[in-house]
Amino acid sequence: MAAFAEDWQPKRPIDFTIMAGAGGGADQIARFIQSVVEENSLTNRPLIPTNRGGGSGAESLLHLKDARDPDHTLMVTLNSFYTTPIRQEALGVDIETFTPIVMMGVDPFVLWVHKDSGITTFEDFVAKVRDMDGEFVMGGTGTGQEDSIVIAYMSGAYDLKVKYIPYDGGGAVAKDLAGQQIMATVNNPAEAKGFYESGDFVPLLSFSDERMDAYPDVPTLKEMGHDFSYYNQRAVVGAPGMSAEAAAYYREIFGSVYDSEKWQGYLVSESLSPMVMDEAETRAYWATQVQNHRTLLSELNN
Repeated sequence: MAAFAEDWQPKRPIDFTIMAGAGGGADQIARFIQSVVEENSLTNRPLIPTNRGGGSGAESLLHLKDARDPDHTLMVTLNSFYTTPIRQEALGVDIETFTPIVMMGVDPFVLWVHKDSGITTFEDFVAKVRDMDGEFVMGGTGTGQEDSIVIAYMSGAYDLKVKYIPYDGGGAVAKDLAGQQIMATVNNPAEAKGFYESGDFVPLLSFSDERMDAYPDVPTLKEMGHDFSYYNQRAVVGAPGMSAEAAAYYREIFGSVYDSEKWQGYLVSESLSPMVMDEAETRAYWATQVQNHRTLLSELNN
């Protein structure tokens, strides 16, 4: 700790904003990171996780944009980091002004149904949705962001009509599939893991580049002949205007978390893929993702 704390240390509790509601992937990751930081006494002030998922993450983006104390304000992101500023230009949010800290990994998407649905394969799913002709109900996190992008692409590829219900977080989405208030989701593996392990959820299709180790019998959309994969960014970013000293401090802290045995185990157990980048690489990645999401959202609205 002393080696990198000489120049700057937090002077008060650290605002650790989460860009989505309780129970979803971003929330789980933020609280796991917090536990590793606390367990190893990596900071002299505590991380204070706060869910700000309103407006598909707009609440979080504005909170950081207008942060009174940028050096003590961090955020755990998902892809609404890109989509929400594009969809809601009136927010006046430019993500290029945010401060890259550490990319913790990327999270794939999986299509899930309830075990009592009678659906056991993706082909069954397609047949059922077509048979219901617009009455099949799916849920996902937000509108015009990750889940709806994945569902819209799948629906377009297979000429499917579904009703889509937006939620503030993936935890609520998974809970409602478990309660059969909705009929299918594209939850990230970590969000659905407990229900899958208890036998309530059936995975039908993954939107990853290759089959996932945790679900070796689940085909990818690419295998079906559609060149599409989609991953959720799991990163820690700082507020605009964060000092270079504070940014360096946090990169050391969360870099230590990333390198820890616990985080490496979490990547495996929750089916996340590693993605290590420095600041320049992260900014280049952001620029690419903004362009990719402009294209995806344009196609979504056509």
